[in-house]
Amino acid sequence: MTISETAPTRARRTLLWLIFSLTVITYLDRLCISAAMPSIAAEFNFTATQKGWIFSAFTIAYAVFEIPSGWLGDRFGARMALTRIVVWWSTFTVLTGTALGFWSLAVIRFLFGAGEAGAFPNIARAVAQWFPASEQGRGLSRSFIGLAVGSAMTAPLVFTLLEWQGWRWTFVEFGLIGIVWAVAWHRWFRDRPEDHTAVNEQELKEIRPGHSESIEALTHHVPWKRLLTSPNMVYICLMYFAFGYGLYFYITWLPTYLIEARGFSIGSTKWLASLPWTVSLAGFWFGGWITDLIVRRTGNLKLARSGVGAAGYAACAIVLIAVARTSDNTTAAVLLALALCLQTVTAGAAWSVCLDVGRKNAGVVTGMMNTIGNIGGALAPLVVGYAVKDWNSWTLPFYIMAGVFTFGVVMWLLVDPMKRID
Repeated sequence: MTISETAPTRARRTLLWLIFSLTVITYLDRLCISAAMPSIAAEFNFTATQKGWIFSAFTIAYAVFEIPSGWLGDRFGARMALTRIVVWWSTFTVLTGTALGFWSLAVIRFLFGAGEAGAFPNIARAVAQWFPASEQGRGLSRSFIGLAVGSAMTAPLVFTLLEWQGWRWTFVEFGLIGIVWAVAWHRWFRDRPEDHTAVNEQELKEIRPGHSESIEALTHHVPWKRLLTSPNMVYICLMYFAFGYGLYFYITWLPTYLIEARGFSIGSTKWLASLPWTVSLAGFWFGGWITDLIVRRTGNLKLARSGVGAAGYAACAIVLIAVARTSDNTTAAVLLALALCLQTVTAGAAWSVCLDVGRKNAGVVTGMMNTIGNIGGALAPLVVGYAVKDWNSWTLPFYIMAGVFTFGVVMWLLVDPMKRID
């Protein structure tokens, strides 16, 4: 039952705060290993390739389990799916602090990734259920701002905690935060805004304007043949391969790069490693705002999604080449921050296009896209590790990354947000 009052309620704001806090926690937990790796590697004498495999263990599992976890949201709803996801990954965040060496840490990180898989597809599904199409880009971008906030907080927070208590207790504390969030989410959220006592008829009319289609219904049916044979889905997935590839350099190697390749101290690194995530706040916000603005002003989904995505990728590739070519360490750090900001401008368009084409199968569609993105994310740490170990080069990875984004521009231009799966 809903409350009927004159003014619309604003339960959606509470939902955005919950999602925002989740993405903060997600990236606190995900990047903690990156900031702690210099200390962990020193304790266990890890090589560059061993560090690369530990970073990638999470991403490989994340990619493998992304589609099944996205489907769970389509089948059982985001409420149950996200509760299970957060409890699972938080448990293995705690267990990361018990690692005894390379193999135990790699297995724990693999299981951590298996648990966290599906988080963002189910966030997207919750946004799709609670927001009209003209607000979904902003809804997603505001939730992704938490990603940037959590990432920006991680390096200063973790490096400070390492000085006080070592790396093991840091993982325990971060994991417990997720458990608290899962309890709050399960108590407040409902898959259908119609079923929430904090939503009145006026807010529901804003969520379902006119006769717009609702996608809140759960579905047992997945059109696998259409999904797997659709050229449009191929373009969407390959477009996001570039996003994942670029993103995981920052998630995994950035602190090590700043220390080993650019010669910054630990004190400087904890702030410089947070700089890209800090400026990406503007990228996430602007990307969601501009894609929705174009939809409202022109009704042109192709321009709103593919235009924003291709422009952001092209600019990012140019800046990454500049990172590789500059000899000034501070300039390189600033350019890296700019490159991530330009990349994150495309996030709102990427996830919105999945809602455009997926509808009731939004969880599976976003899961497929994010699976391929995380395959890119799994490859990036390994490419960097082998480039450093075998080629003794910190510049080659940036030329490769720029090439991947150039490929992504082409894929963005081929995406058609009007071709729905159903």
